[in-house]
Amino acid sequence: MLVSNSNRTARLHYMANGFRVLTPGDHVVCAVTGERLALDALRYWSVARQEPYADASAAMQAMAS
Repeated sequence: MLVSNSNRTARLHYMANGFRVLTPGDHVVCAVTGERLALDALRYWSVARQEPYADASAAMQAMAS
């Protein structure tokens, strides 16, 4: 039986120039807004905190706290 990755949250390891998929899925959840982010649209994350962000504003908000 094939397992579909659609509608599953991926687990990623964030690196300076990209990320590695640890657990397959089709999206991650923004650490600030809770918004679902498709992996192909993911542009912002923190290597130190190992968390994704929906946009630059959410990333700045996380860094301020």
